[in-house]
Amino acid sequence: MTANILEAQIGTKIRELRKERRWTQQRLAAFLGITQGHLSQLERGSGSFSANQLLAILKHFNIALDYFSKRKMPAGDQIQNALARQGATHLLESEDILPSEKLKAATDAIREALVSGDSARQIAAIAPVLANHAGQMNLGKLRTEFRSLGLANRFEWAIESALEAIRQEALRPLPRQWRVKYRRAATIIGINIQPLPPLSPELDSQDIAPLDVLDPEITTPEALKEVSENLSPLARKWKIATRIKTDDFIRALRASRGAD
Repeated sequence: MTANILEAQIGTKIRELRKERRWTQQRLAAFLGITQGHLSQLERGSGSFSANQLLAILKHFNIALDYFSKRKMPAGDQIQNALARQGATHLLESEDILPSEKLKAATDAIREALVSGDSARQIAAIAPVLANHAGQMNLGKLRTEFRSLGLANRFEWAIESALEAIRQEALRPLPRQWRVKYRRAATIIGINIQPLPPLSPELDSQDIAPLDVLDPEITTPEALKEVSENLSPLARKWKIATRIKTDDFIRALRASRGAD
């Protein structure tokens, strides 16, 4: 997206917002400390609003930064952008959307990826996000949030899978910077997220109903049965109906650092 297009996009949105809130150009110009003529130019895309002016508008009108996005992106694209910005650099980040306040932190990106459950690639991408931000995240709080949502097993499965992937990568003959990063992340995650026993009994081969059906392509009882019979050990432990395995989290770690 070129600077001129972005300026026009923001100018148009501010004009729409001003009219929606029944503000005149004169009133908004006075609020921003500029002339009415200058505001008129900015609303037409001739020039840029300053960062302080945009922040003043966001705060006064109580809107999020992504209000200025040209189009509302599907939730999955929002999540993918957030994951990419937080360390899953192998994911393609769209340039057509500004950062969302809702997804500004690493824990936000992890939460939304797991709650939506729409993309196996995005779920596996929480591994590099954890590797990059383990020391800055309150995983205990995130665990509590998932328990309150009734998705405790999903959280435990995902964190344990990502942690196992990080540990395995830390044992490989990698450049020192990666070994240190992975070992540090594994230590921090292990300290802050003490393993819990599964919240439900061990899965019986005939007992498929209690599974947390994660993969969106599981749409029939037959598909659910087929997946449940081929679960990974961690998915079986936490009763998650998914084809995602620890290897998928490992591949996400490798892709995020540009490895084969």
